[in-house]
Amino acid sequence: MRVFIAGFGTETNAFVPFPTGHRAFATFGIFRGDATRHPPGSMSGPLHVWRRETEGRGWTAIEGLFTFAAPSGITSRAVYEGFRDEILADIRQALPLDIVLLNLHGAMVADGYDDCEGDILTRVRQIVGPDVVVGAELDLHCHLSAAMIRDATAIVIYKEYPHIDPMDRAAELFAICADAAQHRVRPVMARYDCRMMGSYRTPVEPMKSFVARMKSFEGKDGILSVSMAHGFAFADVEDVGTRMLVVSDGDIGKAERLAAQLGRELFADRHNFITRFLTPDEALDRAGAHNEGTVVLADRADNPGSGAPGDSTFLLRRILDRRAGPTLFGVMWDPIAFQIAEEAGVGATLDMRLGGKSGKVSGDPVDLRVTVRQIAYGVQQPYGPVMSPLGDLVWLSSDLADIVVNNLRTQTLHADAFRALGIDPTRYRLVVVKSAQHFYNGFAPIAKETLYVTTPGGAEPAYTRLPYTKRTTPFWPKVEDPFAG
Repeated sequence: MRVFIAGFGTETNAFVPFPTGHRAFATFGIFRGDATRHPPGSMSGPLHVWRRETEGRGWTAIEGLFTFAAPSGITSRAVYEGFRDEILADIRQALPLDIVLLNLHGAMVADGYDDCEGDILTRVRQIVGPDVVVGAELDLHCHLSAAMIRDATAIVIYKEYPHIDPMDRAAELFAICADAAQHRVRPVMARYDCRMMGSYRTPVEPMKSFVARMKSFEGKDGILSVSMAHGFAFADVEDVGTRMLVVSDGDIGKAERLAAQLGRELFADRHNFITRFLTPDEALDRAGAHNEGTVVLADRADNPGSGAPGDSTFLLRRILDRRAGPTLFGVMWDPIAFQIAEEAGVGATLDMRLGGKSGKVSGDPVDLRVTVRQIAYGVQQPYGPVMSPLGDLVWLSSDLADIVVNNLRTQTLHADAFRALGIDPTRYRLVVVKSAQHFYNGFAPIAKETLYVTTPGGAEPAYTRLPYTKRTTPFWPKVEDPFAG
């Protein structure tokens, strides 16, 4: 068996003011056939699994392009087409093939392409023909389009948020595709539109039990895989929203019935499944009720992992205005502030203008007199079984809050992000992280309570107010019962 593996993607926020170009992909690496010669990362891990599984069977692995960019705005047309066409050329050169495995995202939008993954899968199918097995692994914040379902043999989606399971899902997809290539199974797929927008936290109830229920159907009665596409709400595309996906062995009716059954269960309990967001004042009032311990606040609307800049000041300003207590705030993306602090050096005290540099979604800059306490270079933070880059960091201390600034736009995933500077997060009453949910496993051990905060911003969870133009089907919460009528 000859197995081709590759990966390409990003998560596209249509409502932020900056595009995704070549530099965004280069920042995290562009690997041409050698990604698996480097340590696995949060996105490259699946390729390591596929190579190991392929070679463990004595089959031949052919590795193509791998590159991912951090979530941001719409990808430029030339960059998308260039990387896409490189993968397609790699596939043509590798023919004949038995299996093609692609690590994609599922919510990538480029100039002229609302459904990048569907476009890629369609073109791959045209090259390899109807008999080659084509598998795709997607992030759970994906859109599920008709083209994806039509042209992939099987799709498997992450089940966990935070995403601690990409390599487990890669193994799941490989097993299905290997069996399909050996004619042991005949995968067919069905999707169900739950007509919902939301943010769902899988480590806590009731989502924890719902994920367990999804898994309980797998491997029984011809069901090969069950996935929930949470959707990426900050995209203006036709297929935005939450969907269920079921892969069955040759029985499309069975797949359709189970997808609809689980989708209806999710919708029926929708008010309990979604994350509740607090205003800054609500969160600070609730945090103030704790006499001891550290309360973690998630600055959801400025999560770089959702394409937001990572430099908004709305929550920071409210904390400063209220003098809310010993606060650790970060990591804030501000390369200019980092450079100034680096030039000043450790121990220097100076007036700094922080954040608010990316337009209206970031708010106004905050002016503070700060002391440069520590600088750390090339910081890595744990993310599940792998390490994720955080860039260069500086610790700025003021009378009202300690702020950590970096020069790489990415979200805060773990308390070790602060410890790299010698900071003990448990010494603070409040710890604010610019993340939506990926921080959870890395901060839960130190948190007395975790609160999710919404402000104006590039990833504000204001699903009823997002200016969608392409989704024509009604959805909750904009419509209380989108199935009526």
